Amino acid sequence: MTSRPELRARARQKLGGQIFASNWLMALLSILIASLIISAVSFTGIGPLLLIGPLYFGLAAVFLSLARGKENVDLADLFKGFTDGGFVRLLLLGLLQEIFIFLWSLLFLIPGIVKSYSYSQAIYLAYDNPDWDWKQCIDESRRIMNGYKWKLFVLDLSFIGWYIVGMLACGVGVLWVDPYRQAARAEFYEELVGGSVKVEG
Repeated sequence: MTSRPELRARARQKLGGQIFASNWLMALLSILIASLIISAVSFTGIGPLLLIGPLYFGLAAVFLSLARGKENVDLADLFKGFTDGGFVRLLLLGLLQEIFIFLWSLLFLIPGIVKSYSYSQAIYLAYDNPDWDWKQCIDESRRIMNGYKWKLFVLDLSFIGWYIVGMLACGVGVLWVDPYRQAARAEFYEELVGGSVKVEG
């Protein structure tokens, strides 16, 4: 698999190379809109659990499109989970994924973290395989992440320095780090399914 610095370099390049590039700002806006929608329905208790799947699907669409060479971020991609992503399928995927991770976390924190990485590719697989149900996406994510969970964990860990710098900028700078990390995760997925690991289907 490509090295972490190379994955991050690809992510920066797709985002436009610097934090005030249009793609970086539009990717940030996509994340903020998704977060605001989830926050707006949080008073219902179950609202975020119902919307997390479709909204994460939309974010996957945004960042996979960039990873695959789309020149500009299209905010309309954020809402694909409500239009052509199969809303019920994505609702179940997001809801059951969160439930499974919560249940594993009851066994102590580490099993929950491990499972979160095991299931981490399910939403991308849902994007690439619209005919798959939630279980197929989770099962395939578990399969392709076998032996790769630590690599993704270390990739995430490599952004800690960026988050610290962002915190020093009155905390506002942290907002710019998440698009970078999400773009790197999309590059990781591309490498995973397009490289040595073959997706079954």
